[in-house]
Amino acid sequence: MRSCYLTGVCTPSPWLFSPPFYVSYLFIWVTNLFLLVQREEKQLEASLDALLSQVADLKNSLGSFICKLENEYGRLTWPSVLDSFALLSGQLNTLNKVLKHEKTPLFRNQVIIPLVLSPDRDEDLMRQTEGRVPVFSHEVVPDHLRTKPDPEVEEQEKQLTTDAARIGADAAQKQIQSLNKMCSNLLEKISKEERESESGGLRPNKQTFNPTDTNALVAAVAFGKGLSNWRPSGSSGPGQPGQPGAGTILAGTSGLQQVQMAGAPSQQQPMLSGVQMAQAGQPGKMPSGIKTNIKSASMHPYQR
Repeated sequence: MRSCYLTGVCTPSPWLFSPPFYVSYLFIWVTNLFLLVQREEKQLEASLDALLSQVADLKNSLGSFICKLENEYGRLTWPSVLDSFALLSGQLNTLNKVLKHEKTPLFRNQVIIPLVLSPDRDEDLMRQTEGRVPVFSHEVVPDHLRTKPDPEVEEQEKQLTTDAARIGADAAQKQIQSLNKMCSNLLEKISKEERESESGGLRPNKQTFNPTDTNALVAAVAFGKGLSNWRPSGSSGPGQPGQPGAGTILAGTSGLQQVQMAGAPSQQQPMLSGVQMAQAGQPGKMPSGIKTNIKSASMHPYQR
């Protein structure tokens, strides 16, 4: 190229537009463009292969986890479920890293156009989709090639966006602070309960009984250990040694009558008259109730 010293304007040399040079320049430009497109296609294919590999691993992990839930739910443990969730989470993070990598092209810029739509069964499509999509027809294309959500979902999203826009910045900040405060209080209570449970597990339990007294009580109830026959002082009358006499039983009966008379004064006279009539009708014999008491008193359960 030549430039004029007076005007400073560059003028191209006439040999640039000569046919041989123009053809060679065009050829080089087309070749570079072709190489660039080819390199982008190779990069896209490599990214798709890596993406398909990650998706296949994720699909296998999901299939094994679902199979485990359906067939091994009886002996399935919580740690194994957590391990499965951790594996799925790691694979999802790896998939996101592949999508966000600098060498991965933006898939949103790629356009997918269905070339053939047929209501007939396609065996190749069945094999590639593992039997999930038997035909590629007009009914299937909107579901598999849709880049926007359903109209109902879009309407709900618009409604949520409108509701969020109505709330002012101050009100939203107050709600956020209130929610954070509630979450902080809840976390504090949970951590406090965990600390108390851990300290309670480490601290030995306080003993609330005396083993000596417990053993003595069990021995007394089961074997009569430490028990002795009790006979009130001043008792007299016929009877075997170690048995309370009739006078003792009568004294106990009269004491019982006195307690009942103190509790119910209106029944004092009938009770006394009944005892006197029984004693008068059968001289020298005690009433049947007293006999029963004598019999039960003579059969001491712990007498050896």
